[in-house]
Amino acid sequence: MAGIKVKAKLKNGVVNVKAMAKHAMMTYNMAEKKTGDRENANFITHISATVNGETVFDMSTSQFLSKNPIFKFAFKGIGAKGDKVEMVAVDRKGKTYKGKGKIK
Repeated sequence: MAGIKVKAKLKNGVVNVKAMAKHAMMTYNMAEKKTGDRENANFITHISATVNGETVFDMSTSQFLSKNPIFKFAFKGIGAKGDKVEMVAVDRKGKTYKGKGKIK
């Protein structure tokens, strides 16, 4: 599990972000079938993004995301070309995944 790949483009004052979190996303049902114990489930539970210290995206998630989920979102009023979009995801077991990308 490697982290988060982030791409961000500024166009007409709006920054469009596309990010992919590398994560296996094991649901409760998958964990029960594989290990016999639902408690072995592990999936991303929270993901957020900041630019220049300001939060531009914040989301709680559930087990119903696909493996290596892709997130797309847009914002305006914060950030310029060359600034970095920094993303952080936390999974059910408490592991943190990070990634950043420059706004182009």
